[in-house]
Amino acid sequence: MDNSFARLNSIPVSQYVERKGVFNYLSWPFAVQQLRLAEPSAIWEVKRFEGLPYLKTECGFFVEVAVTVQGITLSQIHPVLDAKNRPIEMPNSFDINTSIQRALVKAVALHGLGLAIYAGEDLGPTDTTVTPSPEEARPQVRAEPAGTLSPEQLGRIKSLLAESGTSLQRLLAFFRVKALGDIAASDYARVIQTLEAAKRRAA
Repeated sequence: MDNSFARLNSIPVSQYVERKGVFNYLSWPFAVQQLRLAEPSAIWEVKRFEGLPYLKTECGFFVEVAVTVQGITLSQIHPVLDAKNRPIEMPNSFDINTSIQRALVKAVALHGLGLAIYAGEDLGPTDTTVTPSPEEARPQVRAEPAGTLSPEQLGRIKSLLAESGTSLQRLLAFFRVKALGDIAASDYARVIQTLEAAKRRAA
């Protein structure tokens, strides 16, 4: 049986990752191009709210895009944010359009294409988008053998938790462990990269 997710997830995307400030994201023309090349029948829809392509709430403005691949529809709701990923109180048409493009790319990612770019983005203190680049997401070569974390490594993680404002419970849940000491040494680089990304966002 054809696995469209596996095929889309295997497409290399690193050269099309764009950066704005400390945030990484996938170029929307590339996402659309690769989606249509791999799945010519794929379609997408910008959701309407009483005829408008955005929803105004007490929490801010939101857009939603749904992408359908092989009969499976997955949608992505995206807040209307500025260049620093902060909510825009009174967005203009350009702001709305930019957020629609970001929502489209993320909806495509739900089907596999470029999904790894967004790993760890939900760990920050304010739930805004911070995404490690594909290079940052790769485990770094370390001298320490596989096993448990050293006291120095645990100290570094605790310091970054405080500096970034990241919840300890969210970090533990993300890495599926019950305590910091349960984190495998092989995951240390990934933990540090995630917390450093959250620290940059909190700065």
